[in-house]
Order: sequence, then C-alpha cells, then structure tokens
Amino acid sequence: MPLTIYRRGRIWHYRGTVAGRRLRGSCQTTDRAQATRTASQIDSSEWKRRDDGPEAVLTFAQAAMLYRSAGKSPRFLDKIEDYWKNTRVKDIRPSAIRQMAMDIYPGTSAATMNRQAITPCQAIINHAAEAELCPLIRVRKFKVDKKIKPPFTLEWVDAFCAHSDSPCLQALVLFMFATGARISEALAVQWDNVDLNGHPPTALIPRTKIGEQRLVNLPPRLLTAIAILPRVQGRPVFWYRTGWDLRRKWETTIRRAGIQRMTPHSGRHGFAITMLRSGEDVKTVAHLGGWKSAVHVLTSYAHAIEDITRNGAVFDTIDTKTVSHETRKPRKTGTS
Repeated sequence: MPLTIYRRGRIWHYRGTVAGRRLRGSCQTTDRAQATRTASQIDSSEWKRRDDGPEAVLTFAQAAMLYRSAGKSPRFLDKIEDYWKNTRVKDIRPSAIRQMAMDIYPGTSAATMNRQAITPCQAIINHAAEAELCPLIRVRKFKVDKKIKPPFTLEWVDAFCAHSDSPCLQALVLFMFATGARISEALAVQWDNVDLNGHPPTALIPRTKIGEQRLVNLPPRLLTAIAILPRVQGRPVFWYRTGWDLRRKWETTIRRAGIQRMTPHSGRHGFAITMLRSGEDVKTVAHLGGWKSAVHVLTSYAHAIEDITRNGAVFDTIDTKTVSHETRKPRKTGTS
C-alpha cells in the first residue's frame, strides 16, 4: 500500500509499503502539509531506487551515517558533511571533492587539504561502495612537497631526557622512540593497558591511526622510566593537564638542552630509520611500528645514507665485516 501519514503526539509519521519494501518513520514535523510532502518524496525516492538502483538516490548524508555507524573514525567529518549535506553521491565528482577541500580549508597546505578533506570524503563514498550502494571513487590528491623530517637519534633522546625535569616527559619520549608510537597513540595508553611484569613486559596501544590495537615491547630502559610514574585513577600513563602544558614543557626542554628542535612525530621517524639501519627488515619494522604496509616504510623512511664510501661494502666478507677499512692495519712485509 502507498505511504500514509499519521500523528503520534504532535509529530507526524509515515508508514506503508513502496516497491516491495515496508517503510516506517518520522516526518519530523508538526505540520500536516509538510508531512504529506515528505511522505510523497520518500515514496518517489523508493520507486526510483528500485528502478535505477540505490546509487540513484543515495545522498552523502546517508553515506556518512553508514560510515559512522560502522565505527569508523569521525575525525574531520563535520565540515565535510555540512558541505555536501543531501547532495546525491552520484553527482559528486573527483574534481568537486578537490574544490570542496579548497573551499572548507582555504589558505591551508596541500597536505592539510589531503588529510582533512579529500581522504575522509573519499573514505565515506568508498565505504558505501563496498556495500554496493554506489561506484568506487578515486580522487587525485594535491601534490605535496615531501620534506625529510629530522629523526630522533639516541644521542638526541639522551640529551632531551638529561635536561628534562619531568619523569613523565622523559618516559613519553622514550616510549615514542622505542615503539614508533604517534603522540596521540602514546597519550591514549592507560595503566590497564600496561603489563610491567610480563615476559616480555608490554603495553597495548588501544587506538591507532589504522584502527587496530598494537602490542609493543617495553625494553629495560623504557620499562624503568614507566615504572616510576605515579598511577592516578582515571588518568592515562602519560598525563598532561592540557596540550599546551605538554608543548610548553617540550619546547623548554629542547631549549635547555641546546639540541635541534623536533616535533613528537620525529620519534616515529627516528624509530623507523634506526631500526632499518640496525639491520631489521622492512616488513618487521612496519609490523612493530604499526604501519599498514612495508611499502609505506620504504617510501617514507628508507632514506639513503649519504656516504659515498659505503659502496666498499660489496667487497666485505664474513672475515672483513668486523674490521673497518679505515682501521685495518697494513700487513708487514719481510725484507730479502
């Protein structure tokens, strides 16, 4: 039967069967005429959906609701949803998504528009595509000039810790360098996630960028630094009153130590480079650091060592690898 409207309290609702589907819902209005128009629009939309497929009527708002209900990250979605509202997904072209990024983030960097607009918008549409509600979409991102971020080194970490008067900040720096954790991941670790007495001792990073939990080992130095931190009910392991408090202490320690200024993300960079140069294979580094693929580690972190004498390694053998070419003594030759 066609949709009919009825009142429940002051609000009008609709119900009925259209194109073989039983429908029921709220018109979200107290006005009978508006409720009638809403029911008519839903009726028309359902017939169009049956005749032309779900992609003919799927709106961006509906696709975003599906994305959120699947437990996907809501980060950066509000501005995108406000921009597209009830625009049909079939009418959203890749070029329009690029324009959307420029409209909602004017004057920002290409990296910001890619990360906060294009990537989440594309993710919403492609999530609906996986449910066979619309075609997949591919959007060309804005070109980003890649800058090689300076990585933490052990010497930098040692100097930072030596000049920090905060045990929490010292433990945080060691944690990011030893595990490759992002700052947001490190700050999300709760005491319930930490097993200091395990074999080996571990910490569970409960929230990661790729949405998967990650179990990390706590080497002895890091274990000691965490073990002395005070445990306060309801607070995470690395606790700061505000983000500003963390940034202030971070910058103060760098100035006091007289070391190169780096951001917390340099710890992740340092983890990858140090592990690669210590001989670990790329797949292991990707697994331990929580990267989705070894390819990303290679393209982002496997930078060349700028030392032209490194090619001498092609002549190294098992016997010569332990002796550097610079310190190897010349053989003594006898005289006749």
